[in-house]
Amino acid sequence: MKDYEHVVIWLDYFNKTLPKKMGRRVSKEKCVFDPSLKELEEAARSAGFAPTEANDQVRFPRRPYVRSGYIVLAKGTPKAKMISAIGERMAMKRAKQSR
Repeated sequence: MKDYEHVVIWLDYFNKTLPKKMGRRVSKEKCVFDPSLKELEEAARSAGFAPTEANDQVRFPRRPYVRSGYIVLAKGTPKAKMISAIGERMAMKRAKQSR
């Protein structure tokens, strides 16, 4: 049954190697190469969201041949703003790690 109180945020939204038609949802400046579920959860927490569920054994609908993952967040902010904020945090953290 569909849950209208939560939003699903997929890892593939932030994968820099994917084109937009394969599922990337943010600009390449806010993306990282091969994000992990742990990074996604940490970025969501630092952006001020509380993930209620996480799953890394699922497949993104546009790429059913590759395992991906997602987190579930409570609704409150528009999904596009959530994705943008999480992408910024993820990119900043990766930039700090590469230095």
